[in-house]
Amino acid sequence: MVATSRGTRRKRGATRAIARPRRLRVLIAAALLAVAAYLYYQPLSTYFDTKNDLAEARAEVEALREAKRQLDQRLAFSTSEEATRREARRIGYIRPGEQLYIVKGIPDWRRAHARTLRRDG
Repeated sequence: MVATSRGTRRKRGATRAIARPRRLRVLIAAALLAVAAYLYYQPLSTYFDTKNDLAEARAEVEALREAKRQLDQRLAFSTSEEATRREARRIGYIRPGEQLYIVKGIPDWRRAHARTLRRDG
């Protein structure tokens, strides 16, 4: 028998019986906490995945807006009269009344006159 502070005597089994419900309560609380964590894991995981996907989509939209802006600039430039003239010259068109000259053998001429070109600049 064990003496208590009040002076009454209790059996050893009685203190063990009191400790068991405390342990049981702690185990139940831990189990409830584990179940709550398990139930919150999936929604939180989905939330963070969606948040990352949204950030990536926003970055992609911004990149596409920039690309569209650049394409709009190119379109505005390419439809100008000056750009049309430049492109026509590049592919060999000439204006009415102009004389077309075709010069051949420029690389061969440069090789033959390489020393002279280096001295003169």
